[in-house]
Amino acid sequence: MTVSIEHHTGPIARQTPVRSTYRLQLRPDALTFADARAIAEYLQQLGISHLYLSPVLTAARGSTHGYDIIDPTTVSAALGGPAGLKALSDEVRSRGMGLIVDIVPNHVSVADPRQNPWWWDVLRNGKESQYAKFFDLDWSPGNGAGGRIALPVLAGENDPAALSVDRTGPEPMLALHDLRFPIAPGTEGDNALRIHDKQHYRLVNWKSGLCGYRRYFTVGGLAALRQEDPAVFEATHRELAAWCEHDLIDGVRVDHPDGLTRPADYLQRLRKLIGPRRLLLVEKVLSDREPLDATLPIDGTTGYDALADLGGVLIDPDGEKQLTELSRQFTGHGSDRAWFTENEHRIKRAVAETMLVPEVRRLVAAVKRDARADAFDTMALTNATIEVLSFMPVYRTDYAPLAGMIGAVVAEVARRNSELTAPLQVLVTALSVNGEATTRFHQVGGAITAKAVEDTMFYRAARLVSLQEMGADPMRFGRSLIEFHLANAARATRWPATMTTLSTHDTKRGEDVRARIGMLSQVPDIWARGVSAWNEIAPGPDGSTTLFLLQNMFGVWPADGRTAATVPGFRERIHRFAEKAVREAGTQSSWEEPDTEFETAVHRWIDAVIDGPVGAELGEFVTDLASHAWSDSLAQKLLQLCGPGVPDIYQGCELWEDALVDPDNRRPVDFTHRTLLLQSLTGTPELDPTGAVKMWIVAYALWLRRERPDCFVGGTYTPLFASGDHANHLISYARGRVGENPEVIVAATRHSIRLDEAGGWADTVLDLPQGHWTDRLTGHTFSGRARLEKLFARLPVALLVR
Repeated sequence: MTVSIEHHTGPIARQTPVRSTYRLQLRPDALTFADARAIAEYLQQLGISHLYLSPVLTAARGSTHGYDIIDPTTVSAALGGPAGLKALSDEVRSRGMGLIVDIVPNHVSVADPRQNPWWWDVLRNGKESQYAKFFDLDWSPGNGAGGRIALPVLAGENDPAALSVDRTGPEPMLALHDLRFPIAPGTEGDNALRIHDKQHYRLVNWKSGLCGYRRYFTVGGLAALRQEDPAVFEATHRELAAWCEHDLIDGVRVDHPDGLTRPADYLQRLRKLIGPRRLLLVEKVLSDREPLDATLPIDGTTGYDALADLGGVLIDPDGEKQLTELSRQFTGHGSDRAWFTENEHRIKRAVAETMLVPEVRRLVAAVKRDARADAFDTMALTNATIEVLSFMPVYRTDYAPLAGMIGAVVAEVARRNSELTAPLQVLVTALSVNGEATTRFHQVGGAITAKAVEDTMFYRAARLVSLQEMGADPMRFGRSLIEFHLANAARATRWPATMTTLSTHDTKRGEDVRARIGMLSQVPDIWARGVSAWNEIAPGPDGSTTLFLLQNMFGVWPADGRTAATVPGFRERIHRFAEKAVREAGTQSSWEEPDTEFETAVHRWIDAVIDGPVGAELGEFVTDLASHAWSDSLAQKLLQLCGPGVPDIYQGCELWEDALVDPDNRRPVDFTHRTLLLQSLTGTPELDPTGAVKMWIVAYALWLRRERPDCFVGGTYTPLFASGDHANHLISYARGRVGENPEVIVAATRHSIRLDEAGGWADTVLDLPQGHWTDRLTGHTFSGRARLEKLFARLPVALLVR
């Protein structure tokens, strides 16, 4: 393997087009700016054009992800400060690379008030604070806290008795266990409880349904910012403006814009700030077949939509019936379209009536004000508003392509329940004003969807858990070849520079774990027999939990011959994931009311699986199917890397990875191992547990993007179809420059287990465009009519170049 390295300096480097990105999860204890500089050469050799950084502003002490920012006006000193960021930018620029930075406009961390100077000032000075308008605060007399800011930090009835006054510092503070709160000037001369009663805030039980500020979803430690205020936008984007002015960065990824007031307006301001040439991507969860708003001044999304297409095309639709039946046997339902449709509405209602009570209460109050209906029955209006929000099929509807959707949903709700006619009229009147009620309606709707669907339903359904992913629709059991190609063609035309991804810091499972679980769609009968037998040997805690966790264990079980019990950290990771999964599902246990008896049973069962005969059989099953799982992993990776858009590689995913949901997927990466492996590759690697073959494919695809950039971002996309008995097992497309013949052909094997059962490719062929085509991955050359058994003789994928 010859590593080709380009060196650029000066102005040319500043114009490096974004061809590919590599996501780095920065953290003070494992990956600082200096550490990123140290791996820049490796990433350059791998073929990456841009490093894509997690948030770099000052976050809460000990943060391992950076989304809990406490000071949006400074670069994190723990990561290396502004000098470290500039040094990293200079380093990558000198290598002809660039930087994309993740920004978090929606919220800041208030979990420890002392760490956030803006929040501390608001709590100390109330409405007189210069930062009072920075936060979305509820000062209303009817807010349940007597017009003060309700802080949901108390854990029990006796907590107020634990309040004391801490006089050890320069100013006295109210103390509650490890937390400290400011004391308003002139109110400190009394006992703790009486001092508390004189403050601009009120400490309340976290289960009380009271919160005096808009949160990020249901996270009380994250308070939302009012970016619609020009002063807030200027203060929180001052650092970003400086990075652009000094040309340190080449693009921006916007975290959760759906939480903002009028995201489209915000993005217009942001585009003006960063200029027309920098990449601008938004974290946007698009519902099934929801179009991305083409009027937004953005280059695309962070790639959940592409993830669903890339994984979906590898799912075997023939497995749907048996896996649905298996789910029905274990859970009492099939986790199918009917179940999702019925339960989405029910769970959304439950979320609105429990977790999001403070947000719904403020929304309904705004509806009454905007509709001038102060006397209207609050309970009836709340019920009608929740009902409408529970039927919304998207996060929010104030994007151009979704005009008219609210009307359609309200009409359907009215048709279902005539008793809601009067409160629906009040709601419609308020939304017509396009004021505060409209803003809160969209913000609450997104929060309800996120908590109900991704954070609840996706942990309850158990038909095929690889489909339960950010941006995916588990009701659609995979994608056909035609759907896949049309989605890609649309992406190439409409959003040529959108990001595509397979793994992120937010995905429920990493790409290789999903690929392996998805493979079960090809062997549903074997899987069903295995699960039933294993449940006889080691009965699980309950059917749903058992089926859900067995799929995830299958997805991460070691395939290198080691027993799971001997893999360092494996057992602990499964236990942590299981605890999170059962609490998110909320059926047997929950974050609010953990059922220790049930959770103990779950942990006991996991140990029985890992240490007993079930684990041994599971390990054999994983080993038997390992080559097919790797085939699917390589297929989706190559399809992503050469497909339309800008492919992102999540840190470490150039080798096999076994990540589950956060924080599992944010573990430190061994870059020394990867650097040495890349330098040692001299010939096409085997399909084996080392993952060297994945790195080989990643590098050759990225080098090709660097060599022929015009064939990719902005290039043409042409679906290719095989002919012969097993044509449906090929996924193939061609890429090229606009107006010219294709120069690159990507080919990947689909449903390899079924293909093996059928005896292999037999007479299946792919007619290649004119010319001689060399597979960069193997060195083999083809022309004319290529027999697929020869094309895939060495690897299950091919990367042909004219």
